[in-house]
Amino acid sequence: MFQAEIHLQQHKECVVSKLATEFDENLDIAIEELHDELVTFVLEPGDNGPDVLATLRESEQVKHVENLGDGNILVTKTSCGAYSAIDRNHGILRRHTSIGPDRRVYTVLFFRRQDLRAMIEDFREIGTVTLGKLSAFDRTGVRLTDRQYEVIECALESGYFEWPREITSEELAEKMEISRATLLEHLRKAESKLLSDGLETATTEAVRTDHIEPTTPPK
Repeated sequence: MFQAEIHLQQHKECVVSKLATEFDENLDIAIEELHDELVTFVLEPGDNGPDVLATLRESEQVKHVENLGDGNILVTKTSCGAYSAIDRNHGILRRHTSIGPDRRVYTVLFFRRQDLRAMIEDFREIGTVTLGKLSAFDRTGVRLTDRQYEVIECALESGYFEWPREITSEELAEKMEISRATLLEHLRKAESKLLSDGLETATTEAVRTDHIEPTTPPK
């Protein structure tokens, strides 16, 4: 398994990019799910929370917005296409995505080089793309709580991580007899342990990139 950073200067207008430009800072979002071209994520706007919440509620791109408290905002909006490109080409997106005024940075796990090439080609349909750091990923054992394991196991067996999804977060929450917010919180923490913590301890051995095609579009 390999890890790659994909940098995107998106051409399509996006409310999150607008917010990053307005406040002149990078915004970190935690992806929860992608379903029917809609992406759901948790945004942590910090001190700008009230203004961010107001802008999101006014945007036609946003289908649902909910203040979760503790400075977290749950958002469902139309996808720009990047998340679909990653899923479609068998990639695993690290939960946290950095969105700045000028570019977005996606950290992706993948198994085959042809999958990375396909992702990059799809990314070129929505913006200017460059390939950042590429390295080997050595998965390490991470312990989950019993509840996190139960939620992840049920999600896997129910097809939540398939593409396209075989069950929505609402249906999965109903199946487990818990609220959608609780389900997403358990999934988020479990995925964070399985992916984010693993990435932090990943080996730094570089992978030869001889056969990766150039990632900047021809002039």
